Amino acid sequence: MEEDCCATQLIDGNGTFNVAGLENFIKTIKLADCGLSYAVVAIMGPQSSGKSTLLNHLFRTNFREMDAFRGRNQTTKGIWIAKCIGIEPCTIAMDLEGTDGRERGEDDTTFEKQSALFALAISDIVLINMWCHDIGREQAANKPLLKTVFQVMMRLFSPRKTTLLFVIRDKTKTPMEHLEPLLREDIQKIWDAVSKPPAHKDTPLSEFFNVEVTALSSYEEKEEQFKEQVAQLRQRFFHSIAPGGLAGDRRGVIPASGFSFSAQQIWKVIRENKDLDLPAHKVMVATVRCEEIANEKLNQLTSDEGWLALDEAVQYGPVSGFGKTLSSILETHLSEYDTEAIYFDEGVRNAKRQQLESKALNFVQPAYITMLGHLRSRTFEKFKNELEQSLNRGEGFAASVRKCSQSSMLEFDRGCADAAIHQANWDSSKVREKLRRDIEAHASSVCSAKLSEMKATYEKQLDERMIEPIESLFEAGGQDTWASIRKLLKRETDNAVSEFSTSISGFELDQSTVEKMLQELRDYARSVVEKKAREEAGKVLIRMKDRFSTVFNHDHDSMPRVWTGKEDIRAITKDARFASLKLLSVMSAIRLDEKPDKIENVLLSSLMDGTVSAQSSQKSIEASHDPLASSTWEEVPPKNSLITPVQCKSLWRQFKAETEYTVTQAISAQEAHKRTNNWLPPPWAILAIIVLGFNEFMLLLKNPLYLMAFFVIYLVSRALWVQMDIPGQFRHGTLAGLLSISSNFVPTIMNLMRKLAEEASGRPTPEPQRQPESLANQNFRNQMASSAPISRTMPGSSVSTNLSSTEDGNEYSSPKLTHRRYADVAESEPM
Repeated sequence: MEEDCCATQLIDGNGTFNVAGLENFIKTIKLADCGLSYAVVAIMGPQSSGKSTLLNHLFRTNFREMDAFRGRNQTTKGIWIAKCIGIEPCTIAMDLEGTDGRERGEDDTTFEKQSALFALAISDIVLINMWCHDIGREQAANKPLLKTVFQVMMRLFSPRKTTLLFVIRDKTKTPMEHLEPLLREDIQKIWDAVSKPPAHKDTPLSEFFNVEVTALSSYEEKEEQFKEQVAQLRQRFFHSIAPGGLAGDRRGVIPASGFSFSAQQIWKVIRENKDLDLPAHKVMVATVRCEEIANEKLNQLTSDEGWLALDEAVQYGPVSGFGKTLSSILETHLSEYDTEAIYFDEGVRNAKRQQLESKALNFVQPAYITMLGHLRSRTFEKFKNELEQSLNRGEGFAASVRKCSQSSMLEFDRGCADAAIHQANWDSSKVREKLRRDIEAHASSVCSAKLSEMKATYEKQLDERMIEPIESLFEAGGQDTWASIRKLLKRETDNAVSEFSTSISGFELDQSTVEKMLQELRDYARSVVEKKAREEAGKVLIRMKDRFSTVFNHDHDSMPRVWTGKEDIRAITKDARFASLKLLSVMSAIRLDEKPDKIENVLLSSLMDGTVSAQSSQKSIEASHDPLASSTWEEVPPKNSLITPVQCKSLWRQFKAETEYTVTQAISAQEAHKRTNNWLPPPWAILAIIVLGFNEFMLLLKNPLYLMAFFVIYLVSRALWVQMDIPGQFRHGTLAGLLSISSNFVPTIMNLMRKLAEEASGRPTPEPQRQPESLANQNFRNQMASSAPISRTMPGSSVSTNLSSTEDGNEYSSPKLTHRRYADVAESEPM
């Protein structure tokens, strides 16, 4: 398929630029892919001089040609462009409207100048079509054209060197050796005659143009020869942009991708009749075009599938190879920019590349920051896990923190290196510093928690090892109570401090901190003693009463006392009160500093010597000398005081009042015991009865009936004695015993008679027989009965007490104190 030249009208006859047509032309011939490897060839000349015909034969274009049979008139209007077929590199042919045309008139040369300036601004090679017979003529048709070219050339600021190829048409027999000098001479004259700016007044023509001359035969008369010469000329356009080529000067050339915008801006400046600054125009085109390319690449980056996938992945966690992947994506788009913008002005190109790179980096930086955040979080979590595992293995805290911190920071640095982007020099030190602070804060928190836990453990250990022993020592309340407490405190404190010091050695704390913590542990141990002492001081009255009860109711062998009447209750009471007072003195103050005090002596002298129990008159006299009339103890700091002297005095009064009843009960028990054991007459009375009743005794021996009667009376009396428990009735007093016996005498007699009748009739009672009560049991019951008044708390409890016994078959009830005996009367008789 033959290649299409895509002839397009670039500018119409009215000067309107065909932007859409040019864009379509560039897209069709793929000019944007050529970079700088393209050339532009323009042709200028008089109207109907065969310009379009020459271009069509020279470049195989299809510009419209004049129909000679219809007359000589304007064929090309405005400016047309087409691609040169078969020419490498890509070459664009530009066909300009002919000059000196009848259609525009003699005075309308504005468009001629504008189109000439436009052609010179964008073309590498300008073909000037002229007739051979005009050479050497003063008023030839080519002179106005050359003047126009040279005049507009002055309007180009710092123009590039353009090749002017003069094509002599319809060459005659005159040799080229004679035609070319004449032509060059005419050109020089025209150049000298053109007014120039002061800067270029003496500038030779060769500084602006490369002048080339060629000749062609007449197309109408010598067509074949014309075509052969055109074919030879065509060869000169191959590789025209190469060094030494027809268009060798490529300074200021616009890259192909900016050709459209450059052409539009050049024509716009020309139409506004402004001087055309080509270098500035080149920079302007490069700026606009590079910015377009940069924006295009940035948009491509934002929609890049690889980038979108990477950005989505990094939102959920660290991405391995993040930096390498993102650098590759950025490099791809930046390389594309470099490829497309390589032919534009270097300064502009680099500046726009930097802007593109900056925008691209700003666009991807949030993902990088997110990546660093994930790295920091992951590293921090790993540090916490490794530290916990290391501590669980029993490794030292400080060593574990150092090891885990170093490994974590090293891993973070490796992650940052992996996430680093080659195009950016982003600083991750802030994130690293934040990670380091987080690690230090967590290590400090764990350290504080571990130390607090260890401290609490040893404090609990002190509690477990000290509270119960201290409580036991306070209960004992001996002379050496506080000495034992001090010894216990020192032993347990030393053990706890030693163990705690060993435990915290792995934390590598500074000496002052260690000493402070050990001192806090010692202070805690002391506070345990003080707290327990204050707690026990609040129960001192109960302790005193318990001590009094223990000493008062038990002998030296710790056996319960039986008040038989032989005990010295006054002495026992004094001993019990002395023991209680010693307990009060022990609990009066905290004595952990081994400083002597006079608390015990003051209490003994003030309370045991009768100061408190003295009469009110004596109190008023001696009030000023009372050592207990104070709120502090001598030689005892107020903070170590548990019970003040005034409180001791009040407690002692309350103590005596609450223990007075116990003493009274003991005295009553003694008296009752004496009465119980003194129911027999005195020994002298017994002796008198024996002496005076000798005759009656002998009478009984001589008369068995009397003896039998007395024996029966004895049996009945014995039965009544046992049934009514005569000794037991008199334990509570004589009056009470008599009343009880009188109220139960008749029922007891009736009960005995009924039982005798039942025995006589052969109907024994279903009650099981009771074995005789042993002497030991009787003694034990007597002892319990004698000590009962002491253990009772109410005075009338002896009357209201109910006692039942299933072992001996006896039942007692009050207030009637009914006594029933289920055993047979005969069993009470001696065997």
